[in-house]
Order: sequence, then structure tokens, then C-alpha cells
Amino acid sequence: MTAERRRPACEPRPVPQAGEDPPHNECADKFPPNRYPGMDVLVDGKRFDALQAGVRVLWEIKTHRFDTYNAFIRRQTILEQVPLLQEERDKAEACGYGFVVGVSTEEHKAALEAEDRFLNIVVTGCKR
Repeated sequence: MTAERRRPACEPRPVPQAGEDPPHNECADKFPPNRYPGMDVLVDGKRFDALQAGVRVLWEIKTHRFDTYNAFIRRQTILEQVPLLQEERDKAEACGYGFVVGVSTEEHKAALEAEDRFLNIVVTGCKR
């Protein structure tokens, strides 16, 4: 175990879910599956949607209806999401966790991968 993993800030702390979005929260609880159902997890000052049960993997879930957006909104969404996802990935990895982004559609996955091919992205199929 590295010193990074032993830092108190790297210990996962269950915290109340940030948003009031039942379809999003349901996806975050069931898809990975979440070690702390009904909760987000705080690691190194960052709130993640889920800590996968049984492994050291943090998840960020996106339930956007990305395939219904026009080209301009798709591009804006990706330009907003990628830097945040990169920051989350970096924090997770610095604490010894894997990091996965769950998206609802193949279109969303492809657009994110076009901006950062190193993001680990899974299509959840979760509906909004």
C-alpha cells in the first residue's frame, strides 16, 4: 500500500447524494453496483457517484440524453465534461482507485473518447 492510499483524504466517506435526480441516483446505485447505495462517496475532497462494491473503482455517472442534443449542445456538453472528468480521474488515481465514467448512450461515449481516449467509459444504458 502506498503512502497516497493511506492519506486520510483518500479514505472513502459516504455522503448524501448531491442531486435530486432519481433516475441518475438509481443508475449510480445499481450499475456499478454502488458499495454505498443511496449515497455518493467523498474521496480527496471530490464527490463521486459511486464506489464500486468489491473493488477500488470510483464512478461518475452521466445520464444525459446526449443523442437527442443538437450538434452545438453536444459540443458544449463535451467541452464542459472532459476537464471535470479528467480532474476526477486524476484524484481517483492519486488515491489508488480506478475511475470509470458511465454514460447512457454510445454517442456520448464516442464524443468523450474523441476528446480523451484515456478515459475509461462504459455505456450503462440508464434512462432519464
